Order: sequence, then structure tokens, then C-alpha cells
Amino acid sequence: MKEIVSTITSKGQVTIPAEVRRYLGVTQGDKLSFVIDDTGSVGLKVTTYPTVASLRERGPGLDRDLSYDEMKEIAHADRLAARQPSEA
Repeated sequence: MKEIVSTITSKGQVTIPAEVRRYLGVTQGDKLSFVIDDTGSVGLKVTTYPTVASLRERGPGLDRDLSYDEMKEIAHADRLAARQPSEA
């Protein structure tokens, strides 16, 4: 386990060290979620929101445009899958 320290500013902001950004694969504009578990431990995870292009790539019938409802359905399935614990 590796510990990397960062300082909180007077505005409550923290710079995420470059090594951590690389590890998480995040860049400017990406969203992070702070997750507090039942034991009080705090974790950090990348929160991704699907783009129209990424939804289209995953949807049925790639030879046609997806409807708004089809894109919503795919995005909803992605959110549900993200909530499931990953298998190790």
C-alpha cells in the first residue's frame, strides 16, 4: 500500500497528485465520487457519464441512429452495472 499526502486549501480544495490521476486515468473535467462505506472508510472512484457516441457504439443496430429512449435505457443499464461490486 502506498500513501500520498495532499493539502486542503482554505476553500476546501485538494490537488490530486499526478501519480493518483494517472492511476485513476482521469483528466481535466472528469468527475470523481467520494464513497463513504459502512465502516467509515472513504474511497474515491471515477464517475463516468456516457456520451451519445459511446451509447451508440454499445446499442443494438449500429447501422441506424438510436432513439432517445434507447440511449436512456443503455445509460440506465450502465448506472446499474456500475453499482454492482466488481468480481475479482
